[in-house]
Amino acid sequence: MEIILIQDVDNLGGANEVVKVRNGYARNFLIPQKFAVEASPSNLKQLEERRKQIEKKEKKMLSAINEVIAKLKEGALKIGAKSGTSGKIFGSVTSLQLARAIREQKGYEIDRKKITLPEEVKELGAYKATIDFGNGHSTELEFEVVAE
Repeated sequence: MEIILIQDVDNLGGANEVVKVRNGYARNFLIPQKFAVEASPSNLKQLEERRKQIEKKEKKMLSAINEVIAKLKEGALKIGAKSGTSGKIFGSVTSLQLARAIREQKGYEIDRKKITLPEEVKELGAYKATIDFGNGHSTELEFEVVAE
């Protein structure tokens, strides 16, 4: 029996996929649990329409991500930190401070969990961080730690 998966099912497939399974598995488990619907002609038309809408949404999201990436690459962020005379800062610069600096200086709200620092930032100087937007899109962000 052919069915259309409504949501991801382990070892079977992802949402909006048409898969072939045994009749009993579909009728007794997948359809009653609302994991799938039967692949009738009307349901296949709805699936095609849903795929078109998802594709449009992804294009919009991709253009927004590219706009943010372009804006972030325009210049290096400056993060102020208290430091000693030797150039070492008290504490370290974290992804939270970086997210705040992006919000204040660039005007974009980026979740701190998406920001990855390759090393601990404990001295004044220039560094790079990676921002992961998901769906395989990421960018490197240059920032500079300066004395307050």
